[in-house]
Amino acid sequence: MSTGVLGRRFFSRTVQTALSVLAIAVTNFALLKLVPGDVADVIAGEAGSATPEYMADLRSRFGLDQSFLEQLWLYVTKLIQLDLGHSFRHNMPVGDLILDRLGPTMLLMGAAILISVVLGVIFGVLSASKVNGWIDNIVSVVALVSFATPVFWSGLMAIVVFSVWLGWLPSGGIETIGASHSGWARVADIGKHMVMPVGALSLFFLATYTRLMRASMLEVLGQDFITTARAKGLSERVVVFKHALRNALLPLVTMIGLQMGTLVGGSVLVETVFGWPGLGRLAFESVFQRDLNVLLGILFISSLVVLVTNILVDIVYVVVDPRIEGKGH
Repeated sequence: MSTGVLGRRFFSRTVQTALSVLAIAVTNFALLKLVPGDVADVIAGEAGSATPEYMADLRSRFGLDQSFLEQLWLYVTKLIQLDLGHSFRHNMPVGDLILDRLGPTMLLMGAAILISVVLGVIFGVLSASKVNGWIDNIVSVVALVSFATPVFWSGLMAIVVFSVWLGWLPSGGIETIGASHSGWARVADIGKHMVMPVGALSLFFLATYTRLMRASMLEVLGQDFITTARAKGLSERVVVFKHALRNALLPLVTMIGLQMGTLVGGSVLVETVFGWPGLGRLAFESVFQRDLNVLLGILFISSLVVLVTNILVDIVYVVVDPRIEGKGH
C-alpha cells in the first residue's frame, strides 16, 4: 500500500472523527441534561438541607443556574481545551480521575479480548475444518452456552466456586490491600486478581469470535480459489492456514473494532461484581451520585476510543487484504 494512499485515508478519517467527536459530545451533554436530578439535589440530600436559598447557592456554584445553551457552550469550550471539568464527589479534575481508572479497565478488557481473539480463531478454524464432526459439535455447543450465559452470573458463580468453596482466588479488587507487594510479586498478585474477571468477560467474547470465525471460514472454504488450491495438490493445512485464514479474518477484524464500544458498557457488570476499580464501575457510581461531569468524561473517552479504533480497523483491512486499496480510489 502506497504511503500517499495511507496518508489520504488517515487524514480523511481524522477529519470525520473530529466532527463525530463534537457531535457525540453535544449529544451526550443534551441527553444527560434530560435526566432528572443534578449535583445540587445530591449534595442537599446528603446535607439534610434543601432550603430555596441553599439550593440556589449550590446551583450557582456549579453553574446550573445558567441556560442550557450557556452550559453547553462552556462545556464544549472546555472540551476543546481538553478540560473535562471537575468531579464534586471525588474533588479532583475529571481528566485525572479517568486516567487513574483507565489503566485497570484497559488491562481487564485488553486481556479479555486478546485471549478471546486467539482462542476464538483457533476454535473457529478447528470447527470449520472438522465441520459436523465431534470437534465441531463440542465447540458449537460450548460457544452457544457461553454466549447465552450472562456475564454477571458467570462472575458470581466463579466467586462462589473458586473463592468461597475452593479458596484459590481472591473474590475482588485489583490487588491485595495492605500487602505492599512490589516488582514481580505485585505483578503476580494483580494477575491472580485478574483470573476470574478476565475469565468471566472472555466467555462472552470467545463465544462471539468462535461462531463468527467458524462461519467466515466455512464461507471462504467453499470459494473457487480454495478448490483450485486443493486441485493443485496442496495439503489441507496449507489450504486452511495460508489461503483461507487470511481472507476469513476480515469479519473478525470488524467485530473487534465494534467490541471497543463495550470498553465501558461491557465492563460495568464485571467491574461491579468483582470490585474492579475501572471506568465501568466509576460510571456506575457516577450515575447514582449525579456526578455528570465524570459521566460525560467517561462517555467522551469511550467514544473517542471507538472512533480511533475504527480508523485503525480501516488500516488493518488494507494490510490483511490489499485488494481493498484499489476499491478506495
